[in-house]
Amino acid sequence: MTNEFLAFAPISADATAPILDPATALLDEMMARVGVDGLAAAFADPGLLALVDQHAAAVRDALAEAERPLDGSSLASYVRSIVAGARRSGRYIPAIGEAPTRPSEWLASDWHMLRLVAVCLLAEAEDLL
Repeated sequence: MTNEFLAFAPISADATAPILDPATALLDEMMARVGVDGLAAAFADPGLLALVDQHAAAVRDALAEAERPLDGSSLASYVRSIVAGARRSGRYIPAIGEAPTRPSEWLASDWHMLRLVAVCLLAEAEDLL
């Protein structure tokens, strides 16, 4: 049995490399899976950026309503819940290098994909990666 959604810090031969905590490792993985391509597309398209900003506001509101801080642990928990819900609904979570790259593809993507990009936007803005 395989798990396509593993969150772990890469093993490095460099002993001085920082060891990522599980929350940071998960956010880093999400950035690699959807964040880089999604944010690049959003920054190239004002309409898509506005949509991602709306999703980011919804994430902030959800965390505030749950009385959770906007930190790595809370965002990682949020990511886990989005991924679990998407999987239960038969939705696809792309592997690294498989995310859409064009703004039009992102505008046509499922809700969960935009929400994950929004989490990446917040993680980057909060300097959590």
